[in-house]
Amino acid sequence: MRTRATRRGLRLTELGLGAAQFGNLYRETTDEQAASAVAAAWDAGIRYFDTAPHYGLGLSEQRLGTLLSAYPRGEYLVSTKVGRILVDSPELAGRQDDEGFVVPAAKRRVWDFSRDGILRSIDASLTRTGLDSLDIVYLHDPDDHLEQALGEGIQALIELRDQGVVKAVGAGMKQSEALAALIRTADVDLVMLAGRYTLLEQGAAEDLLPLALERGVGVVIAGVYNTGLLSSARPSAGAKYEYEDAPGELITRANEIADVCERHGVSLPAAALAFPLLHPAVVSVVVGVRDAAQLNSNVERYETPIPTALWTELRSQNLLPDSTHHNA
Repeated sequence: MRTRATRRGLRLTELGLGAAQFGNLYRETTDEQAASAVAAAWDAGIRYFDTAPHYGLGLSEQRLGTLLSAYPRGEYLVSTKVGRILVDSPELAGRQDDEGFVVPAAKRRVWDFSRDGILRSIDASLTRTGLDSLDIVYLHDPDDHLEQALGEGIQALIELRDQGVVKAVGAGMKQSEALAALIRTADVDLVMLAGRYTLLEQGAAEDLLPLALERGVGVVIAGVYNTGLLSSARPSAGAKYEYEDAPGELITRANEIADVCERHGVSLPAAALAFPLLHPAVVSVVVGVRDAAQLNSNVERYETPIPTALWTELRSQNLLPDSTHHNA
């Protein structure tokens, strides 16, 4: 598995495992499924694993930490996130979590990007994962708390990095504008962007990616399949975009891209996975998986050779902008 380095020398594998589904996202994931996913990832050479307290109210962190304890600590990187403190909520224990995870609501999330909140969150994450240290910590979805997160919050993380408590810091969001603002104002290492730099949409190519490249900030791309719209050879009936029914024009565009892919003997998902890695600012693509079968499918896509002519035709058909910075 190829790796790419941040400017401070942290090496991420080009493919990372996203562990949201280890927190029972939408439906239950068994311990066996999660174990098979991590074992398959390790066998494939993946050494970057991403989680968050938000995922299953801590269940994802617990599962991932337990599974990674079987491997040498110095050989893999773990990122988690801060901004949501998990508070015991026994009065809700009989209910199910209402944020998409099939777990009891025995804890509730409280937004907190203060220095104290971040320190508490990291301590709790270390306890849940059983790790002695965290490699990467991101501010998690600070969209509605930008003043505190991009001030007090990021400064707390930078202080922890400078003390050697964590190796790299940044933020993860579904929009590029605030991540660009963070890069302009703070000495961050990495940002994680979900869904805004994909084969289907490239808004981040205008603001975030050129700035990240200029400042030497690594970009981790998540959501490469645009909520499933690009995850099969053709958009399926009832395809979703941002977790709602996909607009007709996006389904049409995805089918037009699939036409080009087929002419070059490449599946739509393989092209979707390869596209972000063409940009020199991108250091890793994180894919969410539930089990070994999903992991191996993504590795197969990652290993698919993509002819340069495919990207050329997509640009000539106005399905990719000419301005997209690319190595193809």
